[in-house]
Amino acid sequence: MRAVVAAVLMFAGVLVMLIAGIGVLRMPDTLTRSSAATKGTGLGAGMILLGVGIAIGTPNALIKVALAIALQIASAPLAGHLIGRAAYRSGAPLWEGTVIDDYRRFYPYERQRMAWHRDAAEGASSDRG
Repeated sequence: MRAVVAAVLMFAGVLVMLIAGIGVLRMPDTLTRSSAATKGTGLGAGMILLGVGIAIGTPNALIKVALAIALQIASAPLAGHLIGRAAYRSGAPLWEGTVIDDYRRFYPYERQRMAWHRDAAEGASSDRG
C-alpha cells in the first residue's frame, strides 16, 4: 500500500512539473512564465519528494524530505519574484493583455530608460553591419 501511495505521488509530481514546463513554453511574457515555473515546479518537486520519503519510510528520510520540501517552498517563490522583478526593471516587454501594472508606481521611468538604452544599443550594432 505504501508503495502505491508513493508511486501515485511521484507520478502526480512529474505530471505537474510537465504541465508547468508546457506552461513555460506557452505563456506570453517573462512574468507569467516565471509564475508557471515557480508554482508548478514547487508543487511537483514537493510531491515527488513526499513520494520518495513515503517509499523509503524511515523517520530519518522523512525528516530530510520535510526539510527539502520546506526549502523548496521558501526559495522557489523568492527566486521567481527576483527573476520577474529583474525582467521588469530591465524593460522586458509585458503581454499586451496585462491590465494591472503595480510596479509602474515604483519604477515609473526606469522601464522607459532601460528600453531606450536597449534600443540605442541595437541601433548602434545595426549601424555597424
